[in-house]
Amino acid sequence: MADLTRNPQIIAYAQRQVTLTDFIFTTGGVVILLAAGIANVYIHSLSYSAKWLNHGYAIFLASGVIWAAILIPVQIKQAKIAKEFAVNGVIPDAYWKLCTTWNIFGVIATLLPLVNLYYMVFKPA
Repeated sequence: MADLTRNPQIIAYAQRQVTLTDFIFTTGGVVILLAAGIANVYIHSLSYSAKWLNHGYAIFLASGVIWAAILIPVQIKQAKIAKEFAVNGVIPDAYWKLCTTWNIFGVIATLLPLVNLYYMVFKPA
């Protein structure tokens, strides 16, 4: 939403906040979700050989790889660029290219857990 304003100060502020909250909530959520998933396997005596469980772990891992390999580095670059344009008031094209990358891979990384939800709820063979 901040990007839509095209206001360098608003975008820079929002970028700082998004970077901070993503670090806190995404990292915390991943740790809690992974721990809860592993605990449920043990509590319910589930087999790691179950295809639905393996698919779930693979999708979880794929989402994590997208975050670690693409989204976090892009977000760090955006934050550095935003720090500069908050002062000089000029948003470079590089920032907008990073936004496009972040939006594309952000959607993918968000949709993957929804697919994972299907596997965890319906447990297809």
